[in-house]
Amino acid sequence: MKLLKKVLLPFICGIFISPMTIVCAQNQLVDKIEAVVNQEVILTSDITRMQKDISSRYTKNGQALPADGELQKQILDKLITDRLQLQIAQRIGLRINDAQLDQTLQQIAKDDGLTLVQLKAKIAKQGNSYAAYVDNIRDELTINEIRQIQVRRRINISDQEVEQMVKRLNEQGEKTTQFHFAHIMLRVDDDASEDRQQAIIIQADLLAKKLTEGANVQALAIEFSQGPKALEGGDWGWRTLDEIPSLFANVFDDQKTQKGDLIGPFRTNMGIHLIKVLDKKGSENVITVEVKARHILIKANIILSDKKAKKLLVQYRKEILDGSKTFAELATAHSQDPGSAVKGGDLGWADPNMYVPEFRDLALSIPMGEISAPFHTMHGWHILQVMEKRESDTTEDATKQKAYGLLFKQRFPAEVYAWMNEIRQEAYIKINNPDYITDKK
Repeated sequence: MKLLKKVLLPFICGIFISPMTIVCAQNQLVDKIEAVVNQEVILTSDITRMQKDISSRYTKNGQALPADGELQKQILDKLITDRLQLQIAQRIGLRINDAQLDQTLQQIAKDDGLTLVQLKAKIAKQGNSYAAYVDNIRDELTINEIRQIQVRRRINISDQEVEQMVKRLNEQGEKTTQFHFAHIMLRVDDDASEDRQQAIIIQADLLAKKLTEGANVQALAIEFSQGPKALEGGDWGWRTLDEIPSLFANVFDDQKTQKGDLIGPFRTNMGIHLIKVLDKKGSENVITVEVKARHILIKANIILSDKKAKKLLVQYRKEILDGSKTFAELATAHSQDPGSAVKGGDLGWADPNMYVPEFRDLALSIPMGEISAPFHTMHGWHILQVMEKRESDTTEDATKQKAYGLLFKQRFPAEVYAWMNEIRQEAYIKINNPDYITDKK
């Protein structure tokens, strides 16, 4: 039975409602109204149901539960807050669609090592209603979504704050990132003639050319280097940035310097240097496969059923394949994704991870140039064509995203708490059982 219950409950089978109880004609206690939240009620059965779920979970994990009174007070408090959030979602017309719900249920089943059929059987075996379980999952998804919508607008993160966090993350990375490198140094004496200096510069350029062409750096170091590790093939072993000699530590970059890089030739007061990065460990660059794709989106509605939306895309795909229409023509004329429709369905270059899972997985797996069969996502029905793929070093972008995410996560709990206090203050909440009354309104 869905949690949401209206105050005006139907008078059926001789049921009468008092301010505190729902009773049958035979005066048998059926349920009790524990709290009123605006126009809705929370019943004893709501608290009992959640208490049963929590007790089962705690027992399974071998954890101790708080005393019943405290647990029930916490449950009622959560139910009140949940009800307020669901009411806000209802007011703004937010509803989790069936595609999102199905995807979540499939993931829950998968996480438990079950199929959806097995999950249904498991819930029935526990004596619970699968329909009520689904309704509760939909409510939880709705609550998460409305929190994100309402609280996100309260959190403002400036570019400067992101840059400061990026700097901090990079500094933390420098403490753990290690480089294995070989070094060649050609000494330039202070009193060397211009001809001598020019000859050393030419020699350094030749060595750089050989290294670029694949020559062994250790062999060249033993032969030409005048640095402190020359007889060891110029090998400095594994060093953190803090351990690299200050003479050339500043030429290493925690994020940008990679295995196989040749650094130099560069000049210091000791001479001309070349550094070959043999390996790197610790933080790693993030290499992302990006795709350039286009799609046509058709959304089902009251007039157009799912079946008809899919059938339309089957027809569009056929017209593209037989050459009677182009992808761009059909996308411009029919796609219901306004941002890409005006560009012939072109989504441009993008990291597939920005798309919903079904779209992402197909974008990564489909051969370039092939037009997919119609497939469904939470947005509707699509056909997709990937025109190009490329690998892109997105380390810097990934670090910025991580920095923003960390700042957001740091602030989110406090803002959620403040927002919840505000919506409670604005609501009508009446708790009938004095044992459940908290300091919060």
